[in-house]
Amino acid sequence: MERERKCILRGGALLVLFLGHTIQALEVPLDPKVLEGLPQPPTITHESPKDYIVDPRENIVIHCEAKGKPHPSFSWTRNGTHFDIDKDPKVMMKPNSGTLVIDISMEKAEAYEGVYQCTARNEHGAAVSNNIVIRQSRSPLWAKERNEPIVVQEGVPLLLQCRPPAGLPPPIIFWMDNNFQRLPQSSRVSQALNGDLYFSNVLTEDTRNDYICYARFPHTQTIQQKQPITVKVLDMDAINETMAALLNDTDFFGDSPAGERRPTVVVPPGSSSTKMVLRGETLELECIAEGLPTPEISWGKVSGELPSGRTSFHSFQKTLKVAEVTEADAGDYKCTAKNSLGTVEHVITVIVKASPYWIRAPRNLILAPKERGELFCKATGDPKPVITWSMNGIPIENTPKDLNRKVEDDTIVFTNVQTGSSAVYQCNASNEYGYLLANAFVNVLAEPPRVLTPPNKLYQVIRNNPALLDCASFGSPIPNITWFRDSQTLMGGDSYILHENGTLEIHTAQTQDSGRYTCVALNTLGSKENHVSLEVKEPTRILKQPDYKVVQRNSDAVFECRVTHDPSLIPTVTWLKDSGELPDDERFVVDSDSLTINDVTESDEGNYTCIMNTTLDQDSASAVLTVVEATPTPAIVYERPDPPTDLELTDQQARSVQLTWIPGDEHNSPIQKFVIQYEDSLHQPGVWHNLTEVPGTKTTAHLKLSPYVYYTFRVQAVNEVGFSQHSHPSQQYRTDPAAPEENPSGVEASGTKHDNLVISWTPLSGLQSNGPGLQYKVMWRQKDVESDWDSVMVTNVSKFVVSGTPTFVPYEVKVQAVNEYGSAPEPDVFLGHSGEDLPTVAPENVEAHVQNSTLAEVRWDPVPSSTVRGRLKGYKVQYWKEKSLHKHHPHHEERQVLTFSGNKTHGKLPGLHPYSLYTFNVRVFNRKGEGSPSPDQQFRTPEGVPGLPAFLRVVNVNLDSLTLEWEPPVEHNGRLTGYTLRYQPINNTNELGPLEEIAILPNESSYTLLNLKYSTRYKFYFSANTSKGSGPVITEEAVTVMDEVLMHQPAVDVGKGRTEAPHPISPITQSLRPPSHKVRPVGPAFGNVSSSVRENGAVISWEYWGPDKNVFVEYIVENSKEDWKKEFVNGSQTYQIKGLKPGTSYKVRVVAKDQSDETVHSTEELLITVPAMASRQVDIATQGWFIGLMCAIALLILVLLIICFIKRNKGGKYPVKEKEDAHADPEIQPMKEDDGTFGEYSDTEDHKPLKGSRTPSNGTVKKDDSDDSLVDYGEGGDGQFNEDGSFIGQYSGKKEKDTAEGNESSEAPSPVNAMNSFV
Repeated sequence: MERERKCILRGGALLVLFLGHTIQALEVPLDPKVLEGLPQPPTITHESPKDYIVDPRENIVIHCEAKGKPHPSFSWTRNGTHFDIDKDPKVMMKPNSGTLVIDISMEKAEAYEGVYQCTARNEHGAAVSNNIVIRQSRSPLWAKERNEPIVVQEGVPLLLQCRPPAGLPPPIIFWMDNNFQRLPQSSRVSQALNGDLYFSNVLTEDTRNDYICYARFPHTQTIQQKQPITVKVLDMDAINETMAALLNDTDFFGDSPAGERRPTVVVPPGSSSTKMVLRGETLELECIAEGLPTPEISWGKVSGELPSGRTSFHSFQKTLKVAEVTEADAGDYKCTAKNSLGTVEHVITVIVKASPYWIRAPRNLILAPKERGELFCKATGDPKPVITWSMNGIPIENTPKDLNRKVEDDTIVFTNVQTGSSAVYQCNASNEYGYLLANAFVNVLAEPPRVLTPPNKLYQVIRNNPALLDCASFGSPIPNITWFRDSQTLMGGDSYILHENGTLEIHTAQTQDSGRYTCVALNTLGSKENHVSLEVKEPTRILKQPDYKVVQRNSDAVFECRVTHDPSLIPTVTWLKDSGELPDDERFVVDSDSLTINDVTESDEGNYTCIMNTTLDQDSASAVLTVVEATPTPAIVYERPDPPTDLELTDQQARSVQLTWIPGDEHNSPIQKFVIQYEDSLHQPGVWHNLTEVPGTKTTAHLKLSPYVYYTFRVQAVNEVGFSQHSHPSQQYRTDPAAPEENPSGVEASGTKHDNLVISWTPLSGLQSNGPGLQYKVMWRQKDVESDWDSVMVTNVSKFVVSGTPTFVPYEVKVQAVNEYGSAPEPDVFLGHSGEDLPTVAPENVEAHVQNSTLAEVRWDPVPSSTVRGRLKGYKVQYWKEKSLHKHHPHHEERQVLTFSGNKTHGKLPGLHPYSLYTFNVRVFNRKGEGSPSPDQQFRTPEGVPGLPAFLRVVNVNLDSLTLEWEPPVEHNGRLTGYTLRYQPINNTNELGPLEEIAILPNESSYTLLNLKYSTRYKFYFSANTSKGSGPVITEEAVTVMDEVLMHQPAVDVGKGRTEAPHPISPITQSLRPPSHKVRPVGPAFGNVSSSVRENGAVISWEYWGPDKNVFVEYIVENSKEDWKKEFVNGSQTYQIKGLKPGTSYKVRVVAKDQSDETVHSTEELLITVPAMASRQVDIATQGWFIGLMCAIALLILVLLIICFIKRNKGGKYPVKEKEDAHADPEIQPMKEDDGTFGEYSDTEDHKPLKGSRTPSNGTVKKDDSDDSLVDYGEGGDGQFNEDGSFIGQYSGKKEKDTAEGNESSEAPSPVNAMNSFV
């Protein structure tokens, strides 16, 4: 048999504790009772950090806590001078504390920035805090900038700079897209430590317009966003293929994107660099390389291995971090970047410096008069710190000379100290990287001995083990300790050891060492004694140890473990398998002296250990279990067990009985457990309940019973197959009645009317009644009123109503169960209130304070609590708009109610309409309902900026003039003072020209602009004005050439189903900034619904004044039988529907739904048609073959023109009149009325000038700035007649022809004009 046995004794920890408590110098006791009577210089216990960054939104709290006897007083310095907090009403010092609280609610935090130091002082000395530097956290905005698009060739490296604003503390940088998703990073694309984004080489999939750098300032939890950066990566391979096919396979740009190349380290630049880090900080080394293919980064240390356990790699191996840097981490670190074309290395020399750190910090020192002591202040750092001393906050060289004190660099030696020389000494160790400041007091005390060990303490140890008897003491001078037993002095020797801290050690305790011991503490000022007792116990031993077991699979294994122990100690048994806990398996059965494993398997093999524990020691023993294959047997049939038989009741007691039975046949599957059930034929006949379960190895159960029950028992056996049939019932066993043992639960008291109290409870069940005649004694009395309990006895009910109570007063109630045999224990008291009634008074002193044009604050006095007559729920403010002040007729709106919970006395009314008259009142409410309202009062909101003009459209467009028409805003929000019109031209590169501004009188509704440039696109910005400023801007665009008019179709008109042109030039914005709040009209909840259709979606805009916030946009394909698709709108009044099919018509509507998802408001259905997807062909004008072909055609035309001129010079004439009639200039034709529309505005916001729009699909070409045409060589550019009447303007190229309209000239066109059309 293999077994393992060990005995682990407790007491070693005590030995370490007492031996480690040797007194080198007199220590300050931690016992509060001792501290209360000791004079003590101040000690700083809590202070704010040295570098304290404060939140400007919160009060500044500078901590300074100290202890001392007497309690110290506090003072502060700021920037080296005394800080008189009494002269600053915003600065408060907490009582009995030095902590400052600075109220900055009406002051800027910058005013209190500086260096603060706290001094705690009492009559025994002064302690000082660290210098606390107060700085306000800052999260500045990003500087305004305009990021030009970055166009790069595929394969080249790329750097996207973040350059965040300098915050305090520095921000955390991350890159995301417009959808607030982090941009994916890899070994090719990664973020540097300074926040810049590096691409080792770019790919075409890097093309996107939303590279956005975010800076999160952790102290204020704010995030600032940089303007998005657009990156376009050119695929040069596709260009090469096209050019090679047309121009003799010439490769213009090479086969690879930008040429494969060796790696180059870009961060840090060069082949070597230096990094300085302070000891204890985290070293961060960065190595970013560019190259193609993408380089792989690896790290190493030139003269050793990377620090083990403290090294980590980040950002795809590009960043090396070493935590808790030590001086040994200094040296050269090598970064290697490698790809298939080569390797490059960069060496970073790491220099480790150290701010000061303690080797031995000064500790408080307590000395008796005429004693000697030393204060040590040992610190180191790199460079070595300078040590300076102060006493009570004053440099020690400036203090009175003391012959009993000698300063030796980092040590102060005290000799022959005198009473009254207590002081606090400050040690400062500083170098260029920081400083350490420590306070340590020298307290000169004369104290008689005190014994700190509790009196009559009992020590218990196991025989043959050490016993340690403590005698902790305090006194000044240090007391001498002497031990006695039975009046005999115990001297140090073989049996006893006396430690310096007063502890008596008995090296090997025996039974005869039990008894009473006395220690005496003695010094020159007196003595003190203490008594302790020692009991030596017998050890715990395992007598019957578990045996080695070899068992067959599916059989049982039993390990025995019997123990002997001291009678006064109770052992507990623990079994382990392979040094771990036993499996959580019911097959493992632990008894007091054995472990049984039923139906063993191969997984049960292992080492089993029995551990017997007492409070003082333990013993253990182990054995091994081996499982072997069972002897082959015929196939076994497993079935449910037979039911138990011969149920017998024995040991019958008043509240218990012993039930025994004989198990039935197991049918080859061991019985796992027996389930015992009972029937109560008195209270629930025919209903069986589970009572308990016992293991399958037992055939008896001790059952605990309840009074006044007629019990009948039955048993079920359970094996792995299932449950057996129930056994035959046992004989009936009746328990005697008794008084109830519990009271009803769920007792509650509340009123249903203003003059009653309803007391309810959960009745007891028949089994809980314990006897016949169950009743309930209901008791109540008014709380806080000297009165007796009122009571009533009730039967077969679960509530009782007390009538005639005062309104809403507190009551104490209790309910007790009673039957014929007595009462239940005294019930618990529950608190409730009588019924509530409506409040009797309205709030007084109600007034409104208008904050701005859309916000007002209402104030009132709280109503007396006695008039609430219930539990105060809050106040309700009802308000409504009477009319707009710029309209003379009333404009009543639905009344709105805002609820302010609790005992609030003010509330704010948001979302008001500017320049309007409002009426309001206030009422209080409780759970019963609302009280009467206060008298109606009114207030006026001031003017605000006006709303968006109702519309803006362009009419009467001519070559050099046009007319703008508009209607005033629906929401004036004040008195209109005029309109502001700004406009500017947009040239053929879509750059904006100079901005012109015109002020227009408020009574105007149209304005004509003259002297405009013809064939030019203009953008107009129009807004209404009040005295408060300019309202939101509506924009429109128009061109002074008819060809573009045809391209600019109106947006969808509400309810008419018209759609935009298949190829819209660009979306026309409605407002350059969000519209102001609009006055809600009387009538429907929705209004002014409009739409703007795109190639793959539509933008729906609306106005909504309804109270329901669940607003949805619903749409469906026209003539479809499918359900409407629904998309939730999050508080906006504009929504873009995405993913619509091009060329498909949809019905769209906006609906508002209540909490039950029922539609309460809906707009009319709009019919919109999504334009077919325009083909995205390559611009033919940029193809080389096309340019060559056009050059050849131009040359041919030039030759023909020369021939024509030669012929005319020989006398040929051209019939001018016929030519003019046949080819009338389309620019001088009258403009059709239906073609004069230059496009209606759209409600999509557009804050940017239109850039990058394509050449219109109808081929219209604008005049180039060079004007290099034949007209420049004539005597006019507008088509003039020469002397013989010939019209030569048709050759000039000055006029622009729309070839899509079939207006080509029959004559040969100008070659220069032909070339210009393709440039």
